[in-house]
Amino acid sequence: MKLATLNNGTPDGQLVVLSADGSRCAPANGIAATLQAALAQWSDAEPALRALEARLDAGLAPEAQPFDAASALAPLPRAWQWLDGSAFQAHGDLMSTVFGMDKHSYDTRPLMYQGLSDRFLPGQADVPLPSEADGIDFEGEFGVITDTVPMGVSPAEAARHIRLVVLINDWSLRRIAPIEMQTGFGWIQAKPASAIAPIAVTPDELGAGWADNRVQLRLQVDWNGQRFGLAHAGQMAFSFSQLVAHAAYSRELVAGTVIGSGTVSNPTYREVGSSCIAERRAIEMLDEGAARTSYMHFGDRVRMEALHEDGRPAPFGLIDQQVVAAAGSAAAPKVA
Repeated sequence: MKLATLNNGTPDGQLVVLSADGSRCAPANGIAATLQAALAQWSDAEPALRALEARLDAGLAPEAQPFDAASALAPLPRAWQWLDGSAFQAHGDLMSTVFGMDKHSYDTRPLMYQGLSDRFLPGQADVPLPSEADGIDFEGEFGVITDTVPMGVSPAEAARHIRLVVLINDWSLRRIAPIEMQTGFGWIQAKPASAIAPIAVTPDELGAGWADNRVQLRLQVDWNGQRFGLAHAGQMAFSFSQLVAHAAYSRELVAGTVIGSGTVSNPTYREVGSSCIAERRAIEMLDEGAARTSYMHFGDRVRMEALHEDGRPAPFGLIDQQVVAAAGSAAAPKVA
């Protein structure tokens, strides 16, 4: 099942169900006004949403309309909680090189932080940021959205609470990150709002692209029209069920919690490329003694798309974003 959120002028938008081919949608009227509401009552909402999907595909949904992914909001325009992991050891090892830190052991404990969740940017919206000097970087990753997760669940139990899968661009400001890490209090300025591709899907929608509680897809990343990365997302050191269980160790997770995989990365990064600029800079440091690739400039564009092994696009839709100067920044255009 594919779900999306249309802009109806409210903060949480209008939940819609998509047809099998993604070309049409129907509002979930009478089921749940928003995706957050659906997740809060998932056991009741899911069968009703799937019934609406069946009517839509059979041409029996008179309220159906064309679906325009480019104008859709993030599936969850805002969430109660956004917890981002760092489950790819190749990425963690490379980041240790960039920031001059000891390498984290991925044997027993995942890395995870709590990020900004009061808004998620649409997948095809411009990204306003204050300064190019902050080291603007994209980070392509996948995430899951849960229903209510009880405190202390095992990974096997946590898997049953994974309801949706999404594609995320977790924006980072790399020049600020090490300053904030040294405080020991975590990130605030270094982590602006993330973006989510327009379509959230139930795990079964991915077929072989979901196995072992991991996304078994490639993440194709293009920067300013040039191929940047094609890493495989299945190489997580910790599965999503393990990440959910880790987050729920000492607290219940509210319905609508978003948990990220961290930047998709493979040990064969020299062949498959990277899903963020900082990784490429780390590779250059290892291979050439110094980083030479700059971070993003205003006007730069990043495009992300998930692909099955045979090259077919996965059903998340595109992340296609341009970085622009925020209003009031030194580079913002002046109004006469």
